[in-house]
Amino acid sequence: MMAILDENSREQVLALCGGIGGAKLALGLYRTLAPGRLTVAVNTGDDFSHLGLHVSPDIDTVAYTLAGLNDTERGWGLAGETWHFMEALGRLGGETWFQLGDHDLATHVLRTRRLAAGETLSQVTSAMAGRLGLHARLLPMSDDPVRTLVDTEEGRLAFQNYFVEHHCRPRVTGITFAGAEAAKVQEDVLALLGDGALAAIVICPSNPYLSVDPLLAIPGLREALKASPAPVVAVSPIVGGRAVKGPTAKIMEELGLPVSSRAIAEHYGDLLDGFILDDADAADATGLGVPAVATRTLMETLDDRERLARSVLNFASGLRRHP
Repeated sequence: MMAILDENSREQVLALCGGIGGAKLALGLYRTLAPGRLTVAVNTGDDFSHLGLHVSPDIDTVAYTLAGLNDTERGWGLAGETWHFMEALGRLGGETWFQLGDHDLATHVLRTRRLAAGETLSQVTSAMAGRLGLHARLLPMSDDPVRTLVDTEEGRLAFQNYFVEHHCRPRVTGITFAGAEAAKVQEDVLALLGDGALAAIVICPSNPYLSVDPLLAIPGLREALKASPAPVVAVSPIVGGRAVKGPTAKIMEELGLPVSSRAIAEHYGDLLDGFILDDADAADATGLGVPAVATRTLMETLDDRERLARSVLNFASGLRRHP
């Protein structure tokens, strides 16, 4: 088999991705692979309607990141953003807990109008990726609505209320994906999984419980991933017993799980053919039931992102595929 990183290879790579953490590796894969070889299936459980607009935070984060337009300081939104709309909204007594930048606002307005006109989220996302000049396919996990709901000791909260409005403060007791049972996997994702040209499936280091599980909750996706001839490799979001960013560690503790890369691998279970974890957690690499490799997974620079992407793809090249 031709190595995935061979510049003459036309084999495809599918990445499953959430927002900020996953987008970093997605960028590394995007810059490492030849144009047209990467497809990113993005979590839409975070989507919600705000101020009458359809907001798709993870799709936008991945799109802005791949296009080199993201704000690397905040980790979300557009670089060089201004906030005059939010300032004016606040003066009028409007909701300001969820920040919509002046430039970012154009994305949400256009998406909302096109959806209202009958386009699917896939069509809108593809058009946006094209306008941003992306040479990768960017796909929502489904064109049907799936919404992440977080059960807490203070009651059930929609994801953005938990994550942004309440700053992940309430103690989590459970997570539900409303609408998942009736949703269908995005058709191009399913087609790619059945394609013999797919070389690797990468589960990016997004929050497994909030960003990857919404994808896996859609009927048929887990089964299609397992049936694909391509190896499935996950990258742990845990480094040295801590989450690099976001509430992953906090949620694991509150759900009674050990905060470890081993627990992440066990969470994905028989879906995996390989697992990558940080050097700081190398002890967790043994006894997982699948090949595992320890490397530096912290992505502080662009070089870090590309280096990790090459490590992931090289590792996948040497794995036994599903029988």
